Amino acid sequence: MNQVSLPTMKQADHGPRPLGGEDDRRRRSGEGVTGASVRVRIAVFVAVIQSILFLAHWFVYETWAGFLGVPDPSGISRVQAALALLSVSFVVASLLAFRYYHLVMRLVYSTAAVWLGVLNFCFLAACCCWIVYPVARLFGLHWGRPAIAGTLFSVAVFASVYGIINGAWIRVRRITVKLPHTPQSWRGRVAALVSDTHLGHVRTYGFSRRVVTLLRRLQPDVVFIAGDLYDGTKADLDRLVAPWKELSTPFGAYFVTGNHEEFSDPVKYLHAIKRSGVCVLNNEKVTIDGLQIIGVNYSDSGNPERLGSILRCAALDRDRASILLAHAPHGLRIAEEEGISLQLSGHTHGGQLFPYTWIASRLYGQYTYGLKQFGNMTVYTSSGAGTWGPPMRVGTQPEIVLIQFE
Repeated sequence: MNQVSLPTMKQADHGPRPLGGEDDRRRRSGEGVTGASVRVRIAVFVAVIQSILFLAHWFVYETWAGFLGVPDPSGISRVQAALALLSVSFVVASLLAFRYYHLVMRLVYSTAAVWLGVLNFCFLAACCCWIVYPVARLFGLHWGRPAIAGTLFSVAVFASVYGIINGAWIRVRRITVKLPHTPQSWRGRVAALVSDTHLGHVRTYGFSRRVVTLLRRLQPDVVFIAGDLYDGTKADLDRLVAPWKELSTPFGAYFVTGNHEEFSDPVKYLHAIKRSGVCVLNNEKVTIDGLQIIGVNYSDSGNPERLGSILRCAALDRDRASILLAHAPHGLRIAEEEGISLQLSGHTHGGQLFPYTWIASRLYGQYTYGLKQFGNMTVYTSSGAGTWGPPMRVGTQPEIVLIQFE
């Protein structure tokens, strides 16, 4: 196996070193921005998100109380107090999750994340209440407001329970690809694609072990991990990826960073992943039994000029098949022009749960999920094995992908 470190980076065990030297590294890491400016931006972002959550909770409560005829309390009712507390739970838990990682913190964060998913469906139910009631009146249907609200909010609860069960059930998706100039030795071999496990406070050691156990049963020839192995919060990094030490495949496992590994300095994640026996492709190329594999980290794959430079420096042999590992389905035109045969990505989660499935499809189009063609290049975008935020999936399924080469 040949491994080539592309000129845009130093060796992977020294961490990401972008083209452009020290000034560019500082620009990307935020060192050139004053601490006060960063704090202001974070404060504004948090304030906007919290305001949206306050309004969503207020709307849900007012709809629920109005349709069920709940009388206005003289003071603050227990329900109002509970909703007020829940409205700040996810933001507070998220901020604390970047500093603490222990059992209590995991329980608090997981509870807040579940409630965020329940809120999503309750908000949709509240919206539907204000649509269904006037439409029913228009058509002369005698549907009472309590019956409408009771039905729709019951559906919201059912969708939440279904989403939790569905989100924890990893499927195995099998696809076949026929790439130009595939080495004869690779015909019939199988690669596994894993992305977006988001190991952290919600998906913990047990989830990591389940993924690896499934891979051991499937026995692929090589494993590709397309980023967001971690959730990016405080965690016991080595323990979360410890099960990967038990994975043995003929041609190893290869990882590229996702956006969650790049929330802060990704070096700590890269070191933990390498200690687990997984090879980190930090803007590097490897040739495995004639098959060219290029791994580009998330921040560089989203920069068209940088991505083009990295792929040109890879000196791809266009008479041999090549695979690009990039966390998000970005830069498809550039990858295709530079002769990539197959791009493997994740990131989108397919939208994870409705109605974000619709939003994701507006952002990424046909490359939101599945096996697609972009000119002469084949593209597969995985919905991912884990979840971010609410541990729920409605409208999508978590997956590990088995790719057989023809």
